[in-house]
Amino acid sequence: MKLERLLHQGLHAMGLGLPADAEPRLLQYLRLLEKWNRTYNLTAVRDPEQMVPRHLLDSLAVRPHVVGPRVLDIGTGAGLPGIPLALSLPDLHFTLLDSNAKKTRFVTQAVHTLGLANVTVVQTRAEKFQPAEKFDTLIARAYASIPDMLAATRHLCAPRARWLAMKGVFPQEELAAIPAEYVAEVKHLHVPGLEAARHVVIIALR
Repeated sequence: MKLERLLHQGLHAMGLGLPADAEPRLLQYLRLLEKWNRTYNLTAVRDPEQMVPRHLLDSLAVRPHVVGPRVLDIGTGAGLPGIPLALSLPDLHFTLLDSNAKKTRFVTQAVHTLGLANVTVVQTRAEKFQPAEKFDTLIARAYASIPDMLAATRHLCAPRARWLAMKGVFPQEELAAIPAEYVAEVKHLHVPGLEAARHVVIIALR
């Protein structure tokens, strides 16, 4: 019950209203991640009570900035932030991209177990990815620097697309290195239970 309470209170503090079935499915994903993590070392966070703020709430903090209908999670790793966002935004379609076979195996299993019809998992490098349709929002939570991310994924963005680069402390040096053809805005993210600073950099082509 403690995980349920932590998640519910965190979502309430963030002012996020989720679909009726989202909270139990988020916890189902968390338990699956905890189970696989014992063998596959998918995340350094071992304690499920720490996973709630550091993985679930942190992922959902960018939800107000996600626009659809097509969303790409670049370097999804264990499915973060893609799976929590897909559970909270069932009307959008999410593509979860990672080059690591071990991680995409877990994400594929999680998508199947959760019955996520709005998620596609792709194993390849961002630079080599050639989707049939471009993306409206491109999210990166644990990717390289912002300029590297933009260079690797520019070919994947639809007209008027936005990038969401999730960062810790205010990324002053990375912002200074963004090419002049892009415009960037930084917003502070409030994540209950997480003492570390969190920001999202919202980037678009001029």
